[in-house]
Amino acid sequence: MDEPRLSPYAASDATSRGRRHPEAAPRYRGAYQRDRDRIVHSTAFRRLEYKTQVFVNHEGDLFRTRLTHSLEVAQIARSIARVLRLNEDLTEAIALAHDLGHTPFGHAGQDTLNRCMADFGGFEHNLQSLRVVDELECRYAEFDGLNLTFETREGILKHCSPAHARELGDVGCRFLERRQPTLEAQVTNLADEIAYNNHDVDDGIRAGLISIEQLMEIAMFRRECETVRTAHPSLDAKRTRHEVIRRMINHLVCDLVDTSLERIRTAAPASPDDVRAQPEPLIGFSAQMRSDSLALKRFLREHLYRHEQVVQMTRKADRILSFLFSAYMEDLHLLPAEHQAQARRFSQQHGDAGRARAVADYIAGMTDRFAIAEYARLSHPETLP
Repeated sequence: MDEPRLSPYAASDATSRGRRHPEAAPRYRGAYQRDRDRIVHSTAFRRLEYKTQVFVNHEGDLFRTRLTHSLEVAQIARSIARVLRLNEDLTEAIALAHDLGHTPFGHAGQDTLNRCMADFGGFEHNLQSLRVVDELECRYAEFDGLNLTFETREGILKHCSPAHARELGDVGCRFLERRQPTLEAQVTNLADEIAYNNHDVDDGIRAGLISIEQLMEIAMFRRECETVRTAHPSLDAKRTRHEVIRRMINHLVCDLVDTSLERIRTAAPASPDDVRAQPEPLIGFSAQMRSDSLALKRFLREHLYRHEQVVQMTRKADRILSFLFSAYMEDLHLLPAEHQAQARRFSQQHGDAGRARAVADYIAGMTDRFAIAEYARLSHPETLP
């Protein structure tokens, strides 16, 4: 099912390492198309609609959620993959799955859950995304999880400690052997960065937490803004914002493509295995663009992510998720029946660490608004049935 236009170093059905549980190949789809479709139909994917990117879901209908962010990453990544003649289906599957393990309340929720799990192996959303597709989705008669291909699972796992890598089997080997993932995974990793940096700028301006005037101190933003204002001096603020951001994304994408093509030409990989053997990733920005991008990230960290309003949300997330974790650990009867059963099964297998992992799985799967409602319900015992 692979298109003949794919480059020899692109991932293909023919070179896939297959699935954890053998399945007959689909008749009218490729292996990576099947992965993408399974991800889109998963419960975890639908829940992303109500999970925070930066702003809590109910704070406004126009702010990004994990779902819209994942779609934007997929669009950027697939555009890059097409130019580089990589496998677009694999690229899209990785992009759509990369945030499936995110907690409610974004990174704030992850930090809280990681602290709660400190004595039980910790919590990291990247590993949780893999856990979702390998184990937690329950849709198929013959296996747990989505039974995705090795290449999609590997692409989801962007980073991993040696300790965790040893527990993950084949998909963790590259971290121990210091090998690279597919170019499709490398593209998606940087498409994620392009998307969240620029769209956090958009949401931050719309929310009134940062301003165009503040952003003019960032060279990449100032360059595009001055170009827009020169070409369209009477353009209103809303259109100016959109025009600047789309130009920044385009500039980043073009730089990434040009730089990556040059690196690929120099390395001359003849196969996906040659890509894996490279000492460094072949997909990347130029030195100047990397510097400009880091400057934007530093700005967002200082002026948006540490803004008082965002910090208040972080404190609220910490209070809610800490309470829920303690409550469920103390009394498993507060969990739905299927999660109670899982917690007891994990407890029998792994003791308190198993119990805690089952609780973390349940909390990580929550949407923002469900976590808020559950906190309200359990923090007021008189409302319990």
